[in-house]
Amino acid sequence: MGDAPDETHIQVRVRWWYGWGLLLAVPWSVMLLPSTTPRWVVMWTLAFAIFVGCRWLTWRRTPAPLTPLWRHLAYLFGWPGLDAVAFLRGGPTVSRPTIREWGFALSKFVVGLMLMFGVARLVPEAYPYVVGWVGMIGIVMTLHFGLFHLLSCGWRAWGIDARPLMNWPLTAVGVGEFWGRRWNTAFRDLTYRFLFRPVTRRIGPTVALLVGFAFSGLVHDLVISLPAGGGYGGPTLFFLIQGLAVFVERSRIGKRLGLGSGWRGWAFTAGSMLATVGLLLHAPFVVGVVVPFLAALGAIG
Repeated sequence: MGDAPDETHIQVRVRWWYGWGLLLAVPWSVMLLPSTTPRWVVMWTLAFAIFVGCRWLTWRRTPAPLTPLWRHLAYLFGWPGLDAVAFLRGGPTVSRPTIREWGFALSKFVVGLMLMFGVARLVPEAYPYVVGWVGMIGIVMTLHFGLFHLLSCGWRAWGIDARPLMNWPLTAVGVGEFWGRRWNTAFRDLTYRFLFRPVTRRIGPTVALLVGFAFSGLVHDLVISLPAGGGYGGPTLFFLIQGLAVFVERSRIGKRLGLGSGWRGWAFTAGSMLATVGLLLHAPFVVGVVVPFLAALGAIG
């Protein structure tokens, strides 16, 4: 009798729509919220609903019949990444966390809490936009850089391929590198697998890249602008500009100028972010959603 097939070689042909039902249906749950619901609750409800739909899509489209049930449950309920193939089928070559990495992840978690519950209080109430920005940085440090990194360390210590979602984004020397390899790789894994690759096969990588950035903008407009009740179109415009920045750095002129590598690439990347980030995290969201959320947490008075 032959050996059982290696799970990494199992391929199942599925229809293009398979697994999309929950992602398309769940975000509408926000319509069930009363009109008096705080805007920050609407924002988190939308974000969570979309995340649940994305997680279901990646899990349903990743057959792993030889993977134990506990690992499936761990992916569904215990890990924020969206690379189901790596988590469910990952082999023995996982990079185990060191004591230093554990400490680094914990330090980022603590710094995030200090920003939210310490530094934000020091900003005068007359500057709510600044308060909101300090709080947002604290939230991202606490969750994406801190807690999620700690979860990554925990799962990798168990031998599961759960790479950190943030891969030193401040060191990116190209806009494409920033969005493709370093910032929130969970969203990158999702869009690359279910949007960029299928669109590339049909109309080519250039248009697919722009479609990917436009899709990111629309999702962020939904989660940011809709709950804020303002700033509509800002996030979409931000991501379209980021897509154009990728085209510029990959063009002949961009290569001649040294964009996409070295200090010039780093400066171009940082400049393109700082000059346009106000479109993404606009004032209606920062003041109308983030600041009330910080107040609800007790982070500010």
